[in-house]
Amino acid sequence: MGKLMKIGITQGDINGIGYEVILKALTDSHILEVCTPVIYGSAKAASFHKKSLGIDSYTISVSRSADDVNPHKISIINTSGGDEPKVELGQPTPEAGRSALEALEAATRDLLDGKIDAIVTAPINKNTIQSDAFRFPGHTEYLESKAGGEALMILASENLRVALVTTHLPVSRVAESISSDLIVSKLRLLDKSLREDFNIIRPRIAVLGLNPHAGDGGVLGTEEQEVIIPAIKRVVDEGIVCVGPFAADGFFGSGNFKRYDAVLAMYHDQGLAPFKALTMDNGVNITAGLPIVRTSPAHGTGYDIAGKDCASALSMREAIYRACRIVRNRADYAEKYANPLPFPKHEEKRQPKEFTLNFLKPEEKN
Repeated sequence: MGKLMKIGITQGDINGIGYEVILKALTDSHILEVCTPVIYGSAKAASFHKKSLGIDSYTISVSRSADDVNPHKISIINTSGGDEPKVELGQPTPEAGRSALEALEAATRDLLDGKIDAIVTAPINKNTIQSDAFRFPGHTEYLESKAGGEALMILASENLRVALVTTHLPVSRVAESISSDLIVSKLRLLDKSLREDFNIIRPRIAVLGLNPHAGDGGVLGTEEQEVIIPAIKRVVDEGIVCVGPFAADGFFGSGNFKRYDAVLAMYHDQGLAPFKALTMDNGVNITAGLPIVRTSPAHGTGYDIAGKDCASALSMREAIYRACRIVRNRADYAEKYANPLPFPKHEEKRQPKEFTLNFLKPEEKN
């Protein structure tokens, strides 16, 4: 058996359900068979939550750095120093925001330095974490600024993957922020992630429209004709299997999403509302497109249930396993395509005719 990969887990907001789902997820003994979990956060807060939950099936070793952790034990790197934060369950406090940022910064540094292989982030409060060091709408944008490149948010479960063109934007700014170039960029990133992160050889992508009924031929908006369809045509010409735009209202309820490997939604709630309705307990948020691997559970801080021992750890557990799979899939992909054979000049890559025409079929827009 090869060397176990190290997966960093950031504590998130100590007053929410972050530690509860982390600690419950780590009761799964199989996790130690595939990775070494390294928690970044307050050792005192972790001990408080572990005791209140009555979890005694494992111990947590305090380590100075990721280099010193025991590969066969669960470890924590205390990022709070001597200034331990106070746990105030269910309360959004500046102290909790500061502690969450300290954990995130430390884990990100180790990830970029190659000391850990991936990070799994517990939920943060996007308001209390704001500071001179964090002026971002969320984890995705923060990691994008640190790792370089363009990030793509993907929500994934076993049977559904939804990616977003725009992420944490007010609805009033969505339409003006969407362009053909942006959609093309996101489709390329999504196709690449499906191949490298999910090991799908020939991905099929569905694209949602922006307006009700995908614009109804321009009656309810022109973004489909002027922005989305031209973007689809461009990537289809590049060889990406891409179909749309579909009317978003009936796409998920009809089960149409099952025909595709992923769905590209235009904005946050258009994609996340149906995703969470269908896969709330085990959905995972993935930051694709960057040279680093990051996943997180697809839920928030859960202040309303903090300390009540009723939060489900399924999403956190799946986020840990998903991070491991992505690390492994990327390594396999890099090895597989390290020395590709040159493509014959006389054989041009052609998009199958059925896909070049599908997005023009009116029946697809019902």
